[in-house]
This record gives sequence, structure tokens and C-alpha cells, in this order.
Amino acid sequence: MALTRVEATVTGPTGESAAVALLVDSGAMYSLLPDGIWQQLDLSPKRTMRFSLADGTTIERRISECHFALAGVDGHSPVVLGEPGDEALLGTVTLEVMGLMLNPFTRTLEPMRMLLA
Repeated sequence: MALTRVEATVTGPTGESAAVALLVDSGAMYSLLPDGIWQQLDLSPKRTMRFSLADGTTIERRISECHFALAGVDGHSPVVLGEPGDEALLGTVTLEVMGLMLNPFTRTLEPMRMLLA
């Protein structure tokens, strides 16, 4: 299976922004920013959550929020504050906030069909 990466600009509450290449991870709920990026943006933790990894391991990570701009759209989304060694991920919550989905055939981000029912 091919990996899909997208370029995004992330912005923190002070207006500081950074460009980041995010691995689109359709199995991840929340997006994750590596420690160097979220510290540069001056993000602060709002809460801590438990996550299950693919191998069954449970970890705890701090959560904040920031502004994402990618694929011609932008919006605020929760974000996991990564620790050393964590990779930048684009999760499904951020995709849904922006009305995007990963097309599994073309491996590209496309507008999702929005329902108001």
C-alpha cells in the first residue's frame, strides 16, 4: 500500500506558523504534530488522552488545537502534541473538519459529500 503525504501550514494561537508534511493516516482519529513543530507554534496542552496503537500498546499524549490550511481549505482541529520520534500525521477528525476525504484509489484528498440530515 502506498503512503500519502500532504503539505500543510499549521498556525498556533500567537500567529506563528510552520509548513509541515503530514502522513495521511486514515486509521488515526487525531492529527499529530512532532514536538519541534508544536513547540515552535507555542501550543499548550488542554488535556491528556489515551490512544491505542496498531500493535495494541496504549499510550497517553497531550492534546491541544491549532489551525490547519491544506488542499485549498482551512480550519481549526484538535491535535496530538507529539513526543521525540513521533511522525506528523493527518487524522480523520481534521479531514472531516475541513470537509475532505482520502480517495483510496487515487491516494489524493478530495471534497467529501456533506450530509445535513
